[in-house]
Amino acid sequence: MAFSTQFSLSDYGGKFEFICSVVSYLIGLYVLKEGSAIESSVGKCSCGQTKVTISLPKTLDHYSPRACDCDFCISRNISYLSDPDGKLEIKSVEALDIQKQGSNQASFITCNGCKSVIAASLQLENKLIGALNSALLSNVALLQGATTVSPKALGAKAKVERWQTVWLNIKINGNSRI
Repeated sequence: MAFSTQFSLSDYGGKFEFICSVVSYLIGLYVLKEGSAIESSVGKCSCGQTKVTISLPKTLDHYSPRACDCDFCISRNISYLSDPDGKLEIKSVEALDIQKQGSNQASFITCNGCKSVIAASLQLENKLIGALNSALLSNVALLQGATTVSPKALGAKAKVERWQTVWLNIKINGNSRI
């Protein structure tokens, strides 16, 4: 790995050239560090009114979305994708609908045009976290097969603790609030 930035300023006796070389080298180490690259994938709801961009630290083929075994998710054939080091950006031209199901803790962000579930989410004090409905991705075929999970087997506190360890940050039209 070679990064070279050359500056020649004789007034500084070569010190400036050396500092720039070190800085360039350190930037190169950061950029090329394994796993530090962010992979982005795009998708949309079935009517196209809501668009999503998910940014993840690994390529999609490293992920197995989670298929929740509750009646709500099974009836819609939803599996969720997230990574705590990733982020999800949702952009919609119209207001999004919010549904509550099961324990009424998670909010299901839904397109008001086609009723597609965009993401499961949880509003925390200073941020919105959640998981994307992986079927919305244009390159969903790159994902591994879904893994079944059972949040209904967890108590209310355990669900929130679990979601905080596996879900990603969400912004809706630039905001961190539903």
